Amino acid sequence: MNIHEYQAKQILQKYNIPIYPFQVVKNERDIEQAIDALGVSEAVIKVQVHAGGRGKAGGVKIAKSRKEIIEKTKQLIGMKIVTKQTGKEGIICHEVMITELSDISKEYYLGMIIDRERAKPLLMVSSEGGMEIEEVAEKNPEAILKVYFELDGGIGPTELEDICHFMKWEGETKNQAKEMIRSLCKAFVEKDALILEINPLTEDPEGKLWALDAKFSIDDNALYRHPDIAQMYDPTQSTPQEAVAHEMELAYIALEGNIGCMVNGAGLAMATMDLIKYHGGSPANFLDVGGSATQEKVAESFSIILSDKNVKALLVNIFGGIMKCDLIAGGIIAAAKEIDIKIPLVVRLEGTNVEKGKELLKRSGLAIISANDLTDAAKKAVAEAKK
Repeated sequence: MNIHEYQAKQILQKYNIPIYPFQVVKNERDIEQAIDALGVSEAVIKVQVHAGGRGKAGGVKIAKSRKEIIEKTKQLIGMKIVTKQTGKEGIICHEVMITELSDISKEYYLGMIIDRERAKPLLMVSSEGGMEIEEVAEKNPEAILKVYFELDGGIGPTELEDICHFMKWEGETKNQAKEMIRSLCKAFVEKDALILEINPLTEDPEGKLWALDAKFSIDDNALYRHPDIAQMYDPTQSTPQEAVAHEMELAYIALEGNIGCMVNGAGLAMATMDLIKYHGGSPANFLDVGGSATQEKVAESFSIILSDKNVKALLVNIFGGIMKCDLIAGGIIAAAKEIDIKIPLVVRLEGTNVEKGKELLKRSGLAIISANDLTDAAKKAVAEAKK
C-alpha cells in the first residue's frame, strides 16, 4: 500500500529522521492557518498524490511571499497530475503539503527495497540525488552503491563506513549519516516496507542532512500488524474499481485490455493473463477473489470488471480447493443472473467436485461458455472478445 509523502514523513519523524516542518491543507480556507503555524514567508508547496515525477508535472511550486504561498496552494488543490506512473488518466490532488523552503548545498539519493533473489533488504545510495534512480542506473551505474542489511533491520559498522566513504561524508555529517541510516533500516523492517526512498536526501550549508522527500510503500499482507498505517489508505488515489475492490478485500489491478479476468489465486491469475496474451488477446484486469470466494465476492467481482466499458468478454478461471467447484458454480450462476451479464462469459473450473460444477453451469440456462482447460478457456475468451 502506498501512502502520501506527508504520511511517510510522519512515520519517519518517530525514528528521529530530520524533516523540515510542514503543514497539510485540503481546502483553501485552511491555507493561511497553515502558513501561520509554520511561521514562514517562503515555502515549497507540493501536491500529495501517489506518483513520482510530481515536479515535472507542475505539482511542486516555490513561493517567495505569503501572497505567493496562498495563490500557488490554491492552484494545486484539485489539480490533475499526469506523470509516467499515473498514465494519461492522471490523479486528482486532494491534499497539498506546505513546508519550509530549505537551503541546499548538495542532493543525494537513498532508497531501500527487498531483493527477492537474496531474500534480504537492500540499501542503495548515490551522490546523484534529485533524479530518478532508474535513470542514474542506466546512464551512470557506478554512481550507485548497493549494500545489504539484516532482516532485523541491523546494519554493520563496516557497511556504514563503506557508505560514508562512497558518499564522501566526513566529520559530523558522517556521524549523522550513520545514525540516520541505522534508523531508516530499522523503520524499513519494522514497518514491513517494500520501498523506502528519500530523494532527495539533502545537505545544508552547515553539513546537516535532511529527508526532503519521502516515499513509503507497505506490504499489504502485513497491514494487520500496522492498523495505524492501514488507516492512511486514500481511496481518491485509486480508480473507483480499485477502491471498491479494496473494501471487498479483493486484489484488483486495472489494465488496458478487453478481456476481464476473475481468478482465485495470484499465480493462477498471472498464468491466465499470460495465456490470454499468448493467444492474441489482452487482459483488462488482474482480479484475485482469493481461496474462499463467496457468492457475494463473485457478484462484486463481476460488477467491478463490468464497470470497465472496454471489457468485451469475461473469463472466470477457478480452481476449487477450499471452495468446491459445485459451490463456486452456484455462486457464478446466482451472480450472473443478478447482474445480467450481456457479454460472453467463459468459465473454466477445475478441482474438487468439478463435474458437479460443470453440470450446474450446463443446466443453468445461462449463455455460459464452458472450457475444458486453461488453454481452451484463453482461446475461447480471445475469440469471443474479437467477435
